[in-house]
Amino acid sequence: MQEQYVRANGVTLAFDEFGDQSHPAIILIMGLGTQMIAWPETLCRGLADQGFRVIRFDNRDIGLSEKMDDARKPNIPWAMIKSRIGLPLRVAYTLQDMADDTRGLMSALEIDAAHIVGASMGGMIAQLLTASEPDKVLSLTSIMSSSGARNLPSGSPEILRALTQRNDGGEQELLAQRCRVLAMIGSTGQYAPDPDELMAKVVASYRRSYYPPGYLRHMLAIMHCGSRVRQLQSIQRPTLVIHGKADPLVPVAAGIDTARHIQGSKLELIEDMGHDLPAGLIPHMADLITRHARSV
Repeated sequence: MQEQYVRANGVTLAFDEFGDQSHPAIILIMGLGTQMIAWPETLCRGLADQGFRVIRFDNRDIGLSEKMDDARKPNIPWAMIKSRIGLPLRVAYTLQDMADDTRGLMSALEIDAAHIVGASMGGMIAQLLTASEPDKVLSLTSIMSSSGARNLPSGSPEILRALTQRNDGGEQELLAQRCRVLAMIGSTGQYAPDPDELMAKVVASYRRSYYPPGYLRHMLAIMHCGSRVRQLQSIQRPTLVIHGKADPLVPVAAGIDTARHIQGSKLELIEDMGHDLPAGLIPHMADLITRHARSV
């Protein structure tokens, strides 16, 4: 698909879309430092074939969307310490700003309301959009995300170190490191990723855009957000929470907690699913999202 560009909430966002523009819209919001192409085309086309207009986009500061080049590069270790002891964090933008970007994208595309689907950090953004702009949201699907509650278990120290590890080697070492990280957090068993397919995805993402400062500022925005329990408790829109039982980065307890705080939400826990969207799960994922959207 060929990217298009639009001004939304004061920033330029790259997006593409699938399906008929007259059909009900599904907006896909991707996660931390991850480009819109991480939403598989098979999923996008599968949803479009079910009668939806499907839009995926690069969040600000990543991919082909506008970069916050004037913002300083965060000191993540220091920010983690400040966050743990309750000190305020200075951020270039917040997750609420990114939710407002999504609303701005919808306005620019003349979409009055849409089914909002978010993965990981994208789920957090989707939650905030639903809480702050309920009239813009037909339904919410929160995938492998969290409520942000402080009492929840976190990912393993090994994985957290890998996510923040600097790489001073060449291009091949950088790509290999990224593959190792994705394999660590990815699905297992029947949904375990094929190493060659994983490398192909990493290379495609790297060649499309490589911008580490945006990744770090996304991470800082998550830390700044903290708990969203109050916002989740205010949500009245139909909500589906999807989470993998094998997720080592955002443990399944986070998905269960998210659903617990949203009145009337549905919870779908998937065996062997990690913190990814494995190819073998795409038909089931498309079916879950479709049935949820059609139930509204």
